[in-house]
Amino acid sequence: MNFALHPRLAADTLPIGDLPLCRVLLLNDRRFAWMVLVPRRANAVEIHELAPKDRAALIEEVAAAGAALKNYCGAEKINIGALGNIVSQLHVHVVARFAADPAWPGPVWGFGAAVAYDAAAAQDRVAALARELGVTPTME
Repeated sequence: MNFALHPRLAADTLPIGDLPLCRVLLLNDRRFAWMVLVPRRANAVEIHELAPKDRAALIEEVAAAGAALKNYCGAEKINIGALGNIVSQLHVHVVARFAADPAWPGPVWGFGAAVAYDAAAAQDRVAALARELGVTPTME
């Protein structure tokens, strides 16, 4: 399969676990509850390039991630986006939003500087989201 996570995604996230298609990551920014799903397919850049079965799996896994975030933190809105302007590797952002969050009502992309989780908070959030998704946490 030759899947390799883009170095920028690896640097900006913490691993949560693997769903059947996607590697699930937590964006390392405690200001937002934000997951990133990366289909484990070599050289995938665009959703339309995935095989039909993988496209269907991707939407189901994105929906599951949105539901997990909503259950976990009671989000008022779930934002979903696949931009890829900085990192071309296909990845989908799933972000829990609240009227009180610092970027509301604007987009979270590029809003201020990320505030990294401390080790304990990262471990707690990864474990909680892994439970919500029904995956084995992969955080070291």
